[in-house]
Amino acid sequence: MRHLLAAWLLSSVFGFTVAAPAAPALDANSQLDANGQLDANGQLEDPVLQTRFEDITKNLRCLVCQNESVADSNAQLAADLRRQVREMLVAGKSDDDIFKFMTDRYGDFVRFNPPLKTKTLLIWGAPFIMVVLGSFIVVRIARQRAHMPIEE
Repeated sequence: MRHLLAAWLLSSVFGFTVAAPAAPALDANSQLDANGQLDANGQLEDPVLQTRFEDITKNLRCLVCQNESVADSNAQLAADLRRQVREMLVAGKSDDDIFKFMTDRYGDFVRFNPPLKTKTLLIWGAPFIMVVLGSFIVVRIARQRAHMPIEE
């Protein structure tokens, strides 16, 4: 009410025109889609779809941050991916369809748990390779030091 009174006073006394206060800006997570599938908090109204949405976005990697899930990232790309996942869920797509779409578009790196296939063997095998390589280096250094003369 005070805002309207101040706007009227400014416009009548000084001849200013004052625009109505804008609605708070909504991010990509909280915008309502055309079908009204989201509530006021930006969550899907169907609790089953909301649970699926949360599971899918937690298993997709933000391609900007690379160490955060799409659910946790504040990057614009992550917001776009969340919106796209939400739209696909509302359209009736299965989880496998959504993951297939994302991996076809962005590659296997977009998934925190990529499927095991020849292209992803390095991703899955890298930790084991590093453990073997690290063990080899430690054993080699230990053997070299064992053959060194002891200083008095």
